[in-house]
Amino acid sequence: MTDTSSTGQARGEAPAPRRRTLYRLMRYLPLVAPVLLWAVPCWVLLYAGQHWPLPVTVGGTVLFVLGLVAMPLGMARGHGRRQQDAAAIVGDTLLGASWVLFTWSVLLGVLLRLALVVAGTGDGQDRARIVTWAVLGVSAVLLAWGYVEARRVPRVRRLDVRLPRLGAGLDGLRVVLVTDTHYGPLDRARWSARVCETVNTLEADLVCHTGDIADGTAERRRAQAAPLGTVRATHARVYVTGNHEYYSEAQGWVDLMDELGWEPLRTRHLLLERGGDTLVVAGVDDVTAEASGLPGHGAHLAGALDGADPGLPVLLLAHQPAFVDRAAAAGVDLQLSGHTHGGQIWPFHHLVRLDQPALAGLSRHGARTLLYTSRGTGFWGPPFRVFAPSEITLLVLRGAN
Repeated sequence: MTDTSSTGQARGEAPAPRRRTLYRLMRYLPLVAPVLLWAVPCWVLLYAGQHWPLPVTVGGTVLFVLGLVAMPLGMARGHGRRQQDAAAIVGDTLLGASWVLFTWSVLLGVLLRLALVVAGTGDGQDRARIVTWAVLGVSAVLLAWGYVEARRVPRVRRLDVRLPRLGAGLDGLRVVLVTDTHYGPLDRARWSARVCETVNTLEADLVCHTGDIADGTAERRRAQAAPLGTVRATHARVYVTGNHEYYSEAQGWVDLMDELGWEPLRTRHLLLERGGDTLVVAGVDDVTAEASGLPGHGAHLAGALDGADPGLPVLLLAHQPAFVDRAAAAGVDLQLSGHTHGGQIWPFHHLVRLDQPALAGLSRHGARTLLYTSRGTGFWGPPFRVFAPSEITLLVLRGAN
């Protein structure tokens, strides 16, 4: 467990410097990123001293140009107003492939080339071609492995979480966390059913879903989400919205989860009682709800805790780890979040850390508050997970003794 204690940030304050930097980068990212993602690998693989035969150079260049055009076009048609699933699959897959190619073109293009020079291996053309084949080989292996990692049923991650204010009657309470299922263009109804079967083997007292159920409306993704209705818990199944619900008619997802037997914790709490002791289980909408314009949607922690005994321990569901500043200021004992995907495709986690206080796992914030950040159960967009495995999380809550 890491200690990342920080003081709460009041609403209306200027964003932290790292967030200001991120916002400036994001302003230009849609224009610059696609060009860099395709141009850098194209240069490293075809033009950096290899002297390939003309048909190879021309053919390779054409492929990179097609990728540069098809990727943003596919993503725009797939995730924009048209919502074309086939286009989304093409655009997302190309995004993941280009990111891996870009990453290893940069790393091997510098480090491996330098190592070859130091070792005195071959001439300039030999070294350039070795780099090319190394980049292609490493990228192919990582993409194949990453695809398998993304599509498999997540492994269960188990850990004990000690909450000093937890009563003895609640000691050993089993909390299962699934999040960021992202049902989407690739039909994963069978995967969804197998995930729910795995959850049911864990004999949970409480099952939590911390948002980003799907990419698309509840009507379009109903078949993939339907297995969530089979999840069992001895006390409750609870859900809060993520940011992606607010791209896809969030109220429809709230209504569907309610229909499937889950408790949408929208600025409210419930009491979980066992052995004469009580745990407050609270939830808030994702912070993006505040700008969604949907009536009644918002991340209002005070409203979620209204009426709760301040002497009772609090378990809070909030989609984004960044909400932990507010949770710590309110004295929440444990916040459960997702959103980060653990970076999903290495080394994207460095960009995630510019926006979020935690990437994955258990961390401490302030004097009392613990935050558990899941790497997510599914994947967003590119069907790859590289050095960021998905998870179903079993948290066993322990008291002071």
